[in-house]
Amino acid sequence: MNNIQVLLSAESLNAQSCIDWVMSPESGGIDVFIGTVRNATKGKAVLKLDFEAYAPMAISEMEKIANKVFDKWPVQKVLIHHRTGELQIGEIPVIIAVSAAHRDAAFEACRYIIDTLKQTVPIWKKEAFEDGEVWVAAHP
Repeated sequence: MNNIQVLLSAESLNAQSCIDWVMSPESGGIDVFIGTVRNATKGKAVLKLDFEAYAPMAISEMEKIANKVFDKWPVQKVLIHHRTGELQIGEIPVIIAVSAAHRDAAFEACRYIIDTLKQTVPIWKKEAFEDGEVWVAAHP
């Protein structure tokens, strides 16, 4: 489907190129979620994050989520990009972008994508602190 773009990459993600890709003359609204690496979790200073994924299944699950969005909302384009590897504070591990004729569909679809991705896609996150590291699911 040329109205879905899914990417799992060790390379930096580019928010503007994601926005540019979902733009279309039919779209009255674009909703974008950009996840960033923050400097603290539960009051502890975070030094960096490491993301690992089971790539074939992660890509398949992201495609499944994107296809489901088209069944649930009248959207034009769906983009799901996720990083793997070591990320520093301020870097972007995930970008979700959705275009639709009307904003409600774009907002609802974008929230559905990030929430479902965190529940079903096999991506794991390791948080590094000054006193050690811990693997956690890539959920809040």
